[in-house]
Amino acid sequence: MAGGQGYAGAPLLDWDDLRFFLAIVRTGSLSAAARELRVTQSTVGRRLASLEGGLGARLLHRTPEGYVPTLAGEAILGQAERVEAEALAVERTVGGRDAQLEGVVRVTSVETLASHVLAPAFCALQLGNPEIGIELLANVRHMSLAMREADIAVRLTRFEQHDLVARRIGTMAHGLYASRSYLERHGRPDFTDGCSGHLLVTGLDGTEVPQLAGWLAEIAPRATVALRTDSPEAQLQATLCGRGMACLPRLRADTWEDELQRLRPPMALPGAEIWLAVHKDNRRTPRIRLALDVVANAVRDLAGRLDPPESLQPPGPPA
Repeated sequence: MAGGQGYAGAPLLDWDDLRFFLAIVRTGSLSAAARELRVTQSTVGRRLASLEGGLGARLLHRTPEGYVPTLAGEAILGQAERVEAEALAVERTVGGRDAQLEGVVRVTSVETLASHVLAPAFCALQLGNPEIGIELLANVRHMSLAMREADIAVRLTRFEQHDLVARRIGTMAHGLYASRSYLERHGRPDFTDGCSGHLLVTGLDGTEVPQLAGWLAEIAPRATVALRTDSPEAQLQATLCGRGMACLPRLRADTWEDELQRLRPPMALPGAEIWLAVHKDNRRTPRIRLALDVVANAVRDLAGRLDPPESLQPPGPPA
């Protein structure tokens, strides 16, 4: 459509340019938008210039904090988002009728599940279905299924969006751990006084499982947070180094029982439910349906390690 002429001789708008405009608005920079769209930064700049030239108005203003919409950009933002939503709906309708077991499936999940549950399962899937490509994203940011940022999402929180088909497929148990070297230096925590004098290794705000963050704040209100990270693997490594106590997935921490001690506070840790979701328009696409089955089966097959019985506690006296 770009370069065509309208009835009055004015160039027609290339609606695909709106996708680049929206990516810049959402990310704040040309480079971040390029990464999101998987194109070069120069392409993003060129498409923005094409859109602004076609409309005869400047849509974005560059500030020290990043690109922000001008008044003209604000005026078209809502319309651009509606055009995008309609285009995505068309893609989902066509994609939902794709009958071939081929193409790419993009899956977003938390780091622990992505690394230790999903990656091995998808390797097995691709051995039998080499035409299916997998993109596995271990993101702390929740990616949108509605906006086609991912095809499948696996999270430790319930999905609220009405246009998704979601189900609970398992539980990932956590425990409160400290390294044996940490306990030798600091002693065992006294939960009756809120763990005064002790250190914690926690997730960053917005990246923790909400019920676990609330539990830790209640059980250890007088402890000091020594390190925050958005990576569960970094939490594990910091705990192994003796930086402090941490709520860790038992799937990972129980394998380090020579170095880590699982503590036994008076309040049991809540289980983190594992939820699987797909957009309702994509759930019947064969390659996506197959990937959904692989995820659910992998979680089921590892249920004994993801949510081990209490009898498998590592040895040690109660804290």
